[in-house]
Amino acid sequence: MSWKSKKRRKGGKRKSSSTFEKIRVPGPEVKLHRIKPHLWEIPPSGGMRVPARIYASDLLMESIRQDKCTEQAANVAYLPGIVKYSLAMPDIHWGYGFPIGGVAATDPRQGGVISPGGVGYDINCGVRVARTQLNIKEIQDRMEDLVQELFRVVPCGTGRGSGLNEGRGVTIDEERELIQEGAAWAVDRGHGEPEDVEFCEEKGRLPQADPRAVSMTALERGARQVGSLGSGNHFLEVDVVDKIFDQDAASVFGIEEGTVVVQIHCGSRGFGYQVCDDFLDVMQQAVVDYDIKLPDRQLCCVPVDSPEGKRYIAAMACAANFAWVNRQVIMNNARKVFMRVFDISPKELGWKLIYDVCHNIAKFEDHDVDGQQRNLCVHRKGATRAFPKGHPEIPSEYKDIGQPVMVPGDMGTHSFICCGEEGSMFQTFGSSCHGAGRVLSRSAAVRQGKGRSIQREMAARGVTVIAKSQSTLAEEMSEAYKNVEDVVDVVDEAGIARKAVRLRPVGVVKG
Repeated sequence: MSWKSKKRRKGGKRKSSSTFEKIRVPGPEVKLHRIKPHLWEIPPSGGMRVPARIYASDLLMESIRQDKCTEQAANVAYLPGIVKYSLAMPDIHWGYGFPIGGVAATDPRQGGVISPGGVGYDINCGVRVARTQLNIKEIQDRMEDLVQELFRVVPCGTGRGSGLNEGRGVTIDEERELIQEGAAWAVDRGHGEPEDVEFCEEKGRLPQADPRAVSMTALERGARQVGSLGSGNHFLEVDVVDKIFDQDAASVFGIEEGTVVVQIHCGSRGFGYQVCDDFLDVMQQAVVDYDIKLPDRQLCCVPVDSPEGKRYIAAMACAANFAWVNRQVIMNNARKVFMRVFDISPKELGWKLIYDVCHNIAKFEDHDVDGQQRNLCVHRKGATRAFPKGHPEIPSEYKDIGQPVMVPGDMGTHSFICCGEEGSMFQTFGSSCHGAGRVLSRSAAVRQGKGRSIQREMAARGVTVIAKSQSTLAEEMSEAYKNVEDVVDVVDEAGIARKAVRLRPVGVVKG
């Protein structure tokens, strides 16, 4: 389908709410019905084109019902070209436009749209886990030194700070190269091993990237932030494997109980934020031009094959590639810290990337719809790809176990490595949960943490924590999140992703 907007407008200012009212339509009626033990559905009403489905247990649904995220899941079902369902994972909570934990696939051949709200501000926020040959007993006496050195070497917090070139970052010309080349850019310059690229989703690069689609403001923000964690829920974590559910998968990963692994959670920093912000300006104008009826202006979108859609896809891909470079540089710097603190060689350390997955992205993938293979634009916003064993797009090393699915919890309990299951392909467009999911807003968590020392509380649990600010620790306290075990149990029992390995944090660096 070819699209032309009714009227082109110049200028970069967002549409006012009053202008949006021209195409605003009433929201849906949210009535949840259980259709399976861990699956709920909101039937189509109002302008919903498909049902909305939520994966959750009774326990998780108690908190989900108190959040407007169910309304957001139903709102997503208004998107033109949406296929089968608007989906929500068990870690669902309120987000911008889409709920966090939302999945939606649109068909470009049927007028399908792309929406920045279905990707999020932190484009390609994601998780990578690397394993070592070290056992927790070998490092526990030096944990304070290790965490302090990681905090010194890996910049964190808001604003500038780069892990490259002694904090200077990269030039704009270098940045234009890295946002086209992705993780391989970092590896080619000595920040890791060639095999690292093979163990990244999409091999650490989206090919649609075009620097011409990116504003100079985004480039300037990103140039001094490559190799940095950022703030909020982003972290670098030293974990120990404390339970194995799938011995075959653990053997393929090269880990056993007691193995030390490193988990990195971050995204595209100010670069991705600016890309999102720039295109929200564009799309909040264009949605009126294309006369797309929506119940929420935060769902602003454009047809995939429109000029605005193509530019957003090119810019989003640049931000995704930036994020893969970012995590690659952080991982390599963390590897060097381990060798320095413990005075060991690369061989003694035995560092190996298990996998890197993104959970804020829109990608083009082939999926079965009513018995036909269709190339769809799959939005995952706070959701992780979970392809099953044998899928051609996962590393050959994992062909017999399925794609690793990284599910971080909170800094005081556990995280999981799961493996994609066949059920994900016909239930959720190959998607699973991405974490524990918040139950307290950041401001509510800060209020609850007033007068407490979260750092001391974590130390009492055996976790050494250091952060750029004390407010971050309060925002990220364990009580702010759902129990990640409850979340993972849902996707496991639903046949979307099975539990393979449980991790326990022992050292945490927060922004």
